[in-house]
Amino acid sequence: MSNPSADRLRRLLEGADILVMPCCYDALTAKLIEEAGFPLTFMSGFSVSAARGFPDTQLISYQEMVDTCASICATLKTTPLIGDGDNGYGNPVNVKRTVKGYAQAGAACVMIEDQVAPKRCGHTKGKDVISYEDACMKIQAAVDARNEGRDILILARTDARATHGLDEAIRRCQAFRRLGADITFLEAPQTEEEMRRYCTEVDGPKLANMLEGGKSPIIPPKELQAIGFKIVAYPLTLLSSGIKAMKNALDALKAGKPTDSYILPFEDLRAIVGFEDYYKEEERYATTSPQTNGK
Repeated sequence: MSNPSADRLRRLLEGADILVMPCCYDALTAKLIEEAGFPLTFMSGFSVSAARGFPDTQLISYQEMVDTCASICATLKTTPLIGDGDNGYGNPVNVKRTVKGYAQAGAACVMIEDQVAPKRCGHTKGKDVISYEDACMKIQAAVDARNEGRDILILARTDARATHGLDEAIRRCQAFRRLGADITFLEAPQTEEEMRRYCTEVDGPKLANMLEGGKSPIIPPKELQAIGFKIVAYPLTLLSSGIKAMKNALDALKAGKPTDSYILPFEDLRAIVGFEDYYKEEERYATTSPQTNGK
């Protein structure tokens, strides 16, 4: 079954330039990313968890994630969304349900990774991965789900660099491509040279993850493109900058200081959340008859 959002993402992947991808965690942050002119966005599991008051240690459920995905997709006009499907929430059969659920929600692509449960942020301690064979079966199930139902791209991620070394991480990405994954993501390479090896030895579109303060070096997009990456993700930039701004505003309030420098003009806030669009729609459907509230 066709999926216009997936079609748009494929066209972007065929373009010449690297795709700069800020990550969102709700409909508002996704809307801001789209209005800023970025070509695509990613629903970050770390950030969705944080917005619910939890660390990224799989404390929130598949349903919470797919519901968030649906609300984001309903808000975006044309920008493709990549959804974080974590480790698929179970075995390969669960992976198939996850992929189909994200496709039904409107995502252009879903990421499936090879961590054991409970999975966690790839730049924190305590993570581990399932076996090579089990990881391949999960990606096979994801590809089968794509081929059996509504179209959606598969982003296959491995966290094996931290637990089994770079060679094993590259081997897994190569296998994921052979199985039919559209994009691969080797999480947390520790040097630019490791990034180059990955891009040289694995074909197809590849994602670089620029997590400020994480294990990978922060490299500008044009340099990442020269290395061989197609997408560069900024998973926590909006979450972290938003938290910092809110803490500064709270500190000002607590100290009895003016907050003008921390807030948007009210008319700008109204426009961002959609009041002006609502007023236009309200006017379009207005009639001269009195409102009866259905009575």
